[in-house]
Amino acid sequence: MGSKAIVSIYLTVSLCAAVFVTQGIAQTQTPPTSPGLFPPGLVPVDLVKCWSSLFNVEGCVLEISKSIFSGKFENVEAACCKVFTSLDANCWPQMFPLNPFFPPLLKDNCARIVPNSPSHN
Repeated sequence: MGSKAIVSIYLTVSLCAAVFVTQGIAQTQTPPTSPGLFPPGLVPVDLVKCWSSLFNVEGCVLEISKSIFSGKFENVEAACCKVFTSLDANCWPQMFPLNPFFPPLLKDNCARIVPNSPSHN
């Protein structure tokens, strides 16, 4: 795959992410829930809240997307790791539905970069 194709993929992913979460416009809303509608532990996760914390760190989403496509984690910096490890683990399956193995791998790698962050259990 040529470098133009890789750049196109990164731009497409970034554009899609920017469309879903725009800094300053995103609002956190709690979805209405009915008792007994969802089994315990399966309450819907607010994806805007999950992604917005990553967008607050400059370049974090790009670093994570590069890691997804390359399988390498050396570009993920400590600030991005700190935010990623603080995410609720319930966000992961909905943020990365096509690669469920990626979040635990990144969190384990981040535990090496940010020594005080807990590794994935």
